[in-house]
Amino acid sequence: MNKWLQDFAYPVGIGYGVFLLAAGIAFTIALLTISVRAIRAATANPVKSLRTE
Repeated sequence: MNKWLQDFAYPVGIGYGVFLLAAGIAFTIALLTISVRAIRAATANPVKSLRTE
């Protein structure tokens, strides 16, 4: 990837920080999504769920 980026008129270096930041953001979004779903399932009324099945 560095070789491809060096072919541009204004070369840009890509470091490990970019990948760490992307992984951190992805992990945060996944954790937030899972926690919202878990809280919603924990606070749901089980009687309503059993009636619809």
